[in-house]
Parts: sequence; structure tokens; C-alpha cells
Amino acid sequence: MKRIILIFGTIAGLLVSAFMVWSISTCYQSDNFEGNVFLGYASMILAFAFIFVGVKNYRDSISDGTLSFKKAFLIGLYITLVASTIYVVIWLVDYYFFIPDFMDRYTDYVLKEAGTSGATATELAKQKADMETYKSMYQNPLFVILFTYAEILPVGLIVSLISALILKRKTVPVG
Repeated sequence: MKRIILIFGTIAGLLVSAFMVWSISTCYQSDNFEGNVFLGYASMILAFAFIFVGVKNYRDSISDGTLSFKKAFLIGLYITLVASTIYVVIWLVDYYFFIPDFMDRYTDYVLKEAGTSGATATELAKQKADMETYKSMYQNPLFVILFTYAEILPVGLIVSLISALILKRKTVPVG
């Protein structure tokens, strides 16, 4: 079981991290963060397809074709934790070594977009205060880690739940 979790968790983590690094690189080249939220979550779902593959692999090759919901969910959860940890570590390296001005650039983008979309002076002031709060929180590595896990873990938990519901099997099908 550990081998399957490590293999599929590593594949998912490296895949979603590659998308993240590419996406941030694209943002920095174009000074445009638009569309990256959609791309980011789409890449998470794509990478977390390996949860389904890993759970199915465990059920079919190790568990003799049977698998409880609980066991399937736990395997998915562990794959999620491995992938998410890789994602967090790669974000930390990327952020601290290559793009330490990320929050400044992202804040500038958010405020520019709010102004362009017709936000009032009061709304802009509130948005600026909110972004300054996030920037100050991002100066603490613990908050960077927590925010990054909060970004990816829920997606993995949902995919783990769906995979466990689909792949649970109490008896071996007669073939």
C-alpha cells in the first residue's frame, strides 16, 4: 500500500507542481494573473486523477478485487497528502528563491483589476487593506504553508471521496 501511495502521490504532486510553476512563470512574463485560478484548479483535478488510478490499482492488484469505502478513502487521502506536500514544498522553493515579490505583483494586479472593473474609492481602499493583510501574513512561512495547503487539500479530499464511492467493492465480481 505504501508503494502505491508514494508512486501515485509523487506523480500527482510533480504534475500539479509543474503546472503551478509554469502558470506563475506565465503570469510573470505577461503581468496578467487572469485565468490562472481556473488553470490551477483544473491542473489539480487532472493531477488528482492519479488518486483514482492509485485506489483502483490497489483494489485490483493488492486487495483481490475488494475494497471498503474507508480503505479506498484512506488511500486517496494519503495520496492527496503526498501530492499536496510536494506542491507546498515546490511553492516554498519557487516563492522564496525565485519570486519573492509575488505578493507585491499579485496585489498590484488585484487592485488594478478592481479599479478597471469600476470599484469605488471605498471598495478600493478595503481591497487594498485586505491585500496588505494577506501580504503581512505571507511574510510568515507558516502562513505560506497553511495557505498553500488550504488551496490544494480540499480538491484532493473531494477527489478521494468520489474515488472511494466509485471504487468500493465488497465482493469480487464473478467473471
